[in-house]
Amino acid sequence: MKTRQALLYSSAMSAALLAGCAGMGLGDPKANVAEDKVVYHVNDTAAQAVGALRNIGNHLEVNPKAQIVVVTHAQGVDFLMKDARDRNGNPYSVAVEGLKERGVKFDVCDITLRNRKIERSKFIPEATFVPSGVAEITRLQQREGYAYLRP
Repeated sequence: MKTRQALLYSSAMSAALLAGCAGMGLGDPKANVAEDKVVYHVNDTAAQAVGALRNIGNHLEVNPKAQIVVVTHAQGVDFLMKDARDRNGNPYSVAVEGLKERGVKFDVCDITLRNRKIERSKFIPEATFVPSGVAEITRLQQREGYAYLRP
């Protein structure tokens, strides 16, 4: 008799736990979506750009309300240049355009442009410019509450 009572109690507790989880949105990852704020830091196109673009797409798939800013500097600005392609020959601009349409912002460091002697006109229209990439990352984290990700 005690075994049956224990089994019934265990079943009831499991059902209550599952109902509680469902109420918390754990069953559907999109059910509990908030406007997360995230800054992605890219400073090396060859090592980071493809992964960053993929990660951002995945991020928006489960949290379409996320506010995402990609801050680039040093060699990380290269994927935002006109005619830039990945190692398979795919243009980065296709993915960037799609993410821009979903609200992602792509910032390019003006100090990098000055140091590398690159004109703003070399960049795709989706790129915006900030005085300093690292200062922008700091501002977003400290003043705006953005989480930091470096793919």
